[in-house]
Amino acid sequence: MKVGVVGSGMVGATAAYALVMRGVGREIVMVDKNEGRAAAEAADIRHAVPFAHPLEVRSGGYVDLVGCRVVVLCAGVGQKPGETRLQLLRRNAAVFREVVPGVLSHAPNAVLVVATNPVDVMTHLAVREAGRIGVPARRVFGTGTTLDTARFRTLLGARCEVDPHHVHGYVIGEHGDSEVLTWSLVSVGGIPLEAFARMRNVDLSEAVRRDIDEQVRRAAYTIIDGKGATYYGIGSAIARVVESVLHDQRSILTVCAPTADAAGVADVTIALPRLVGGAGVLETFPLPLSDAEQSQLRASAGVIRQAVDELDRAEV
Repeated sequence: MKVGVVGSGMVGATAAYALVMRGVGREIVMVDKNEGRAAAEAADIRHAVPFAHPLEVRSGGYVDLVGCRVVVLCAGVGQKPGETRLQLLRRNAAVFREVVPGVLSHAPNAVLVVATNPVDVMTHLAVREAGRIGVPARRVFGTGTTLDTARFRTLLGARCEVDPHHVHGYVIGEHGDSEVLTWSLVSVGGIPLEAFARMRNVDLSEAVRRDIDEQVRRAAYTIIDGKGATYYGIGSAIARVVESVLHDQRSILTVCAPTADAAGVADVTIALPRLVGGAGVLETFPLPLSDAEQSQLRASAGVIRQAVDELDRAEV
């Protein structure tokens, strides 16, 4: 089982490392415009194999992606000082116009997993580029709010003094400031959150919830302020998504994918709980949100739709 990682910066390299540590796949090919960087990262990760799982890790070009079941797209450019979000989007759109056809010309049957930020808009563009050469939309999706959901569950688990694996709750919408924490649907060990909190005498007052919300929503800013970039969390999220595809695990993950209607906003790529398996996104599950959460989701979808519209106007 062969996996490609296009873009060998901190996110791409950490994703490849997480795949090795988790034992996902059999072969990883790292591709980057900077061939030396890809070769160095592949060598460094390959030296960790004896301490983890027997995977082959190497660098190469698009031609070396032949036979890949999954290709992760981490390629993109960083924001320059004084550059607007729209200007950054235009430059990354240009990158994807080269990368997506380049990947699919050699790995036409691969599932594409987009991790480049802003991931919702970049996934929207990747779906569009892939569609031009006949690739169905279900085979192209982004990491969405998989990491935000993990952050939410981690903080709630710590608050409730429970292993976060037993906390079930989703963050949906944009992977960004407008994301929606679905408090009304959270359960711990199958018990609704509020009932669990009463039973265990856990303080989940409005002040506590606001603090958790802020920590989830602002996590990336805090980490970037402290060390310049985030990569461990998202690298692990990518590995989990790839595992679900390679092994057709049919996991429910909050990935972002094209959505015909998201809380009244048409044709938008947004994160929702989706069934992920060998063929990509198999199903999307509508959530019974509270009225407030439904309104927040509509606003979040609107943010993404506006960004796509602005980019399309700028590209004309």
